[in-house]
Formats: sequence, C-alpha cells, structure tokens
Amino acid sequence: MGLQPLEFSDCYLDSPWFRERIRAHEAELERTNKFIKELIKDGKNLIAATKSLSAAQRKFAHSLRDFKFEFIGDAETDDERCIDASLREFSNFLKNLEEQREIMALSVTETLIKPLEKFRKEQLGAVKEEKKKFDKETEKNYSLIDKHLNLSAKKKDSHLQEADMQVEQNRQHFYELSLEYVCKLQEIQERKKFEFVEPMLSFFQGMFTFYHQGHELAKDFNHYKMELQINIQNTRNRFEGTRSEVEELMNKIRQNPKDHKRASQFTAEGYLYVQEKSKDLFLLEGPAPFGSSWVKHYCMYRKAAKKFNIIPFEHRSGGKLGDGEVFFLKECTKRHTDSIDRRFCFDVEAADRPGVSLTMQAFSEEERKQWLEALGGKEALLHSFNRAIIPRPEGSAQLDKMGFTILRKCISAVETRGINDQGLYRVVGVSSKVQRLLSMLMDVKTCNEVDLENSVDWEVKTITSALKQYLRSLPEPLMTYELHGDFIVPAKSGSPESRVNAIHFLVHKLPEKNKEMLDILVKHLTNVSHHSKQNLMTVANLGVVFGPTLMRPQEETVAAIMDLKFQNIVVEILIENHEKIFRTPPDATFLEPVSLSTSPPNAPPRQSKRQGQRTKRPVAVYNLCLELEDGDSPNLPKEDTPTSNLDSLSSPSPTAAAVHGPPGPDKNHLLTDGGSFGDWASPVPCQTRSPMVQWLNTQSPTTPSCSPAITPPSPKPPPSPVSLPTTIVDKPPESVVNRKARAVYPCEAEHSSELSFEIGAIFEDVQTSREPGWLEGTLNGKRGLIPQNYVKLL
Repeated sequence: MGLQPLEFSDCYLDSPWFRERIRAHEAELERTNKFIKELIKDGKNLIAATKSLSAAQRKFAHSLRDFKFEFIGDAETDDERCIDASLREFSNFLKNLEEQREIMALSVTETLIKPLEKFRKEQLGAVKEEKKKFDKETEKNYSLIDKHLNLSAKKKDSHLQEADMQVEQNRQHFYELSLEYVCKLQEIQERKKFEFVEPMLSFFQGMFTFYHQGHELAKDFNHYKMELQINIQNTRNRFEGTRSEVEELMNKIRQNPKDHKRASQFTAEGYLYVQEKSKDLFLLEGPAPFGSSWVKHYCMYRKAAKKFNIIPFEHRSGGKLGDGEVFFLKECTKRHTDSIDRRFCFDVEAADRPGVSLTMQAFSEEERKQWLEALGGKEALLHSFNRAIIPRPEGSAQLDKMGFTILRKCISAVETRGINDQGLYRVVGVSSKVQRLLSMLMDVKTCNEVDLENSVDWEVKTITSALKQYLRSLPEPLMTYELHGDFIVPAKSGSPESRVNAIHFLVHKLPEKNKEMLDILVKHLTNVSHHSKQNLMTVANLGVVFGPTLMRPQEETVAAIMDLKFQNIVVEILIENHEKIFRTPPDATFLEPVSLSTSPPNAPPRQSKRQGQRTKRPVAVYNLCLELEDGDSPNLPKEDTPTSNLDSLSSPSPTAAAVHGPPGPDKNHLLTDGGSFGDWASPVPCQTRSPMVQWLNTQSPTTPSCSPAITPPSPKPPPSPVSLPTTIVDKPPESVVNRKARAVYPCEAEHSSELSFEIGAIFEDVQTSREPGWLEGTLNGKRGLIPQNYVKLL
C-alpha cells in the first residue's frame, strides 16, 4: 500500500494518525536519500571500473597492434596478409569501441552522478531542514500550550488576555509551518518521480547509445570478419595439405636420409673437429704440444676453386659464431690411428702454406671417406655428398591421344553423374579400384569398353581419383618444371590485375599439348565451381586439390612444400579467369611487372650517390642472369632485335634457387676472407627461364645478358654496387633535356633528394644529373633524383 495523502485540514487537528502519516513520508524520504547515496557511490565505482577496463582494453589493443605473424618462405599469400593484418584490425575495432566507452564514462558523470547529487542536496536536504523546523516548532508550540494552561485563573484579565494572544499567535505560526511542511513532503514525493528517474533515463540512454554504436561498429566490421573467416578457412585447408606433404617428406627422409640430401653449391659441407694448437690453425711440423684442443667447425669446400672455408661453431654455447678462416687446398691425406690417438682423422695442407698441415676429425668413418673423396684424398670411395635430384619415376601416362581420351571420358562422366556431389574431387576413391580403372583406361584394348557415364561399377569418387592420379602420373606436371618458378612469382605479390596478366602470358608459354589439356581441365573445374552451393567445391577448395597436381615441384623440399599455397593461388586464378586466359592472346603492352619487395630480384642495382651512407646498409646477394634458349628467337620486330641474341631473363624457381642460388643469410656472413667473394657465388650457369622481364617490358628493344653478383655483407665496407649493363634499358644520350621517362622497376628513396616510385610511373622534365648514373625528374609535382637504370626514356 502506498503513502497516505497529507490533508492540509489535518494540520489544525494534528491528530496522532496525521503524525503517523507524516512519519511514513519522512521514512520514505530517508530511504530514498540512502538509496540515492548508495547509487551515487556505485556510479562512481562504475566509472572507476570503466576507466580500469578502458586502460586494460587499450593495452590489449596495443598488444594486438604490435604483434606480427612471421611466415615461412619468401612471400605471403593474400590470405596470410589478411590474417597478419587481422590483429591490427581488431586493435582498431577495440580502439573505436574504447572511444565510445570513454564517452559513456563521461556521460555517467554528467547525466547521472551530478543530477542525483544535486537532487539529494537541494531537494532532500531542504526537506530535512524543514523537518527540523517543524519538530522545533512542535516542541515550542505544545510546551507553550502546557505552560499557558497552567496559568492561574486568578490572574488579571489583562495578563490572561495577553497570554491568550501569545498562544494564539504561536499556534497560528505553527499551523502555517505545518502547512508548508506538509506541502513540501508531498511535493518531494511527487518530484522524485522525475527528478530522480530522469537522470536514470539519461544514463541508460547513454548506455543504449554505447551499445548501439558498438553494434554499428560490429556491423561495419562484419564484412572484414566474414572475409577473415574465409581467409582462415583457406589457410586451414592449405595447412592440412601442407602438413600431409611435410609429414610424407619427413617419413621419406627418415627412412632413407642419404637419398634426400639437398643439392648444394658446395662440393662438401658439414661439421668437422679441427685440432687447434695456437691462434693460428696451421702450425709447424711436429707433434702437437701439450694443451692442444679440438674445436668443432662448420666446413665448406668447393672443388672447382679448391677453396676451403671453416667457421668455429658450438651448439652448446648458445650457437655463437666465431671468426672463420679461408684457405686453398693443396692436398688431403688420410690419417692412421698409429700416428694419432683419435679415429676418423685426416690432414689437409693449404696451397699458400706448404709443409703445414691441419688435422681434422669427421664424425664417422663413412663421413671421413666422403670428405676424402670430395677433397681428392687417398682411399676415396664412390660416395657423393650432394646427390643429384632423384627424378620421380615416370608412369605410362603421356600427353598423347590416349591421354586426352582419358581426360575427356572422366570429365564427361563427372559432369553427367556427379557435378553436384558434395566434396567432389576431395573425397577419394578406394585405391585398388582407382588403380584398376586407370589401368583399363590406359590400355588401348579396354579403354573404349569402359563406360563411365552409365556404368554403376565405377563410383564418381573413383573416377575423380583416377583423373587426378593420371595427371600425377605424367612424366612432367602439366604446367612444366621449366615454368614452375615463373608461375609462382606473380602469385606471391602484385595487384590482382598484374597477377592475371602474368599467368595469362605464362599459360601461352606452355607447350601446345600442355596448354590444350590444361584448357580442358580448367574449363571443367570452372563448371564445378559454378555448382559450389551443391558440391561445396569453391574455387579455393579446387585450388587446394589441384595446385599440387598441376604444379608439383621437381625437388621435394620443405621450401617447395611451403610454396603449395602459391600453387593453389595460380590454379584459383586459372579457374576464375578461364575465358580471358585461354580464349584471348596475352597483350604484353598491358602487363605490369610483379614486384616481390621494394627491391625485386629482377631490379638492377642502383648507382650509389652517397657511398658513405649506402655502405652501412646490408646488400642482398643476387645473381641476375639472362640466357636465350637454344633455338628460340626473341619476340621482337626484326628492326628492334639487338645484335646479342638475348630473349629471356633468368628467373629460377624456388627449387632451383635453393639448389643453385647464392648462399642464404646464414652463410653469407661466414665468408669473411679478405679476397674476392665472387668465387663463392654459384658457378652453375643460370637456368633458362621464360623472359620474365622481356614480356613485362616489351617496348624495351634489348635485355641484359648477365649481371655480376652484388657483394654480400662483410665486416669491411662493401664496394660500390655494380650497375647492370646498360642494355637492360635504353642508355640515355650524353645530355638529356626535357624528356619523359617511364619506370620499369619500383624504387624506394633512400635519401630526401631521391624519388620513390612504382612500376609504370611517368616522369616529366627528365634531365641529366650531375651525379653519375642518375637523372633528375618530376613526379607528382616533386622533383628529385631517379636511378638511370630504373627508367626508360619515352
């Protein structure tokens, strides 16, 4: 039951029930006062908690922003880039949410705390003051009445009349005060309904706004979230495929590690213990003095140059590298146990220190024999440190008429019977059935008898597995070993359009039969992807299935397996752009070069304008070569054909780079001898590859023949970078004035006086610079220096 109303007429009666009703009103206001007081306290705690949450959320967002995923290999896929950027996107989301939360915290103070404190002090405080007055007047009034009633009736009339008037005036004042107090009590009971609730409404309105804006932020973020889910799923799918490939390779190496040693630029390399007797490794002849020690070194030997490099390295001391030493080998002799109290030893003698030998110890007798063979020592057996790449066993599958028949029969059966089957091409058939079907299809006598479209003997999954097995059984993958690396390069970076253009061009570089079969297969896969709502085989899923099938690497390595994701991307591009790639010729004038980084491998080294500044930066090791395939002719008009018959830029595949490329960063810094490092560059001739620069820049009439390797980092300042022969681009005349030029390579400025630019940038007012090897030009209103061998004059 609610509070009883306070009637003004009851103020004159001042009955006990009236007083009870007043006390009920007063008690209610006291509860309201305590409630508001607690609410204000809780509100301040809420603000403090919000600030703590904001600080924690801000720190969490900064941690997300600063973290970066590292990837294996030399490039990331678009999915991996998105996943890497996802933490920064999440950080931005939290940052925006944090801004709204701070606004909400301020809103709590302004819309709730301050109005409640004002209501409590001004309104409830005023009622308290009125209550004190009312209680005081009540005491005074009834005390005066008691005193007046105790007056003797024998007093003078004038005195009694004066006392009556005083009592009456006091009673009148009490009644007026009572009326005001009753009015105030009832007023505050009504006022609190809006004076108190209105700030609560404003507070919750702020809360609603915060969560609504959070919802809007989530909606804005939703497209990114959906895209990220797809990226994660694609990455997960690729991971599953990569993991199985890595595990298979690991098991192969575990069973027979000797047959899977990777090819290397060194004739022999590995760990040997070297007897050290003083600071100089080479001592005079005679027995080892007391206190000599055996130190483990990583040794690398190149037979062609007879160059031996040894670097001390101890795993147990945290993997700290020591200073290495380089010498040229004169001879190597086996050491017998009767001359030294250690097994597996041999001596080497340096050409520049005759008569001084260095004793080394291998890990086993077998390894000693291998070192002796590599070093030309005695008792050398026919062992090999670096085995040649073991080719895959060739099956009977060939790109002949029978092969096309098999492909068409399988595709026709799949499109007729199972185009909507879930997991098409991912669900594998029984191995024995697949082999039996493939054998029948590849047999001239039984091929025509096999009815795949109508026979219930062959399940769709058996047919799809047979098709994939046929493609894997080809002596060479459909997209060829030769172009493998070239297909991978555009998949690693560049704009979507440049990727399509690059793949478009490379497909037309395939042999005619390969291109024809690839066209038939990709057209079929495009049709499969159009039914992805039923079969769940999206373009990405088909890329996962057919990437390794169509682009298997020549050598099984972890690096090649890590490139599986880029093989998948190439297949995705083929499926998504089938009509353009296979039905139209490539237009080289619109092709855009793909840059893997700010300094791509096929970009020429820049002339150093300030050698003192440039030498502080490590210089990458590249061995850029140009080679014309035998029998090929440049795809240029006769009048533009250069005298040097060069048509293609060598662009080795990741596999080839691993085999023949220069040593990686883990070896470059080990080559610290004072002599030329050129001997340590790969002596293997550049592998012939498709003209990855020629087709990207068809207007250039000439291409470079070969560029010397840039000096790797060393403790000494490296020499000036060697510029490529001027045949890579047109050599400007001695004096260039008011010409235009187009960038054929991307460039990032290393000094404020230089210009940064992307491929295809057009420079205005190009003039010869006083700096050798540099031009001056204007780009986007900014004038600066341009590397001469990065542009082509128009």
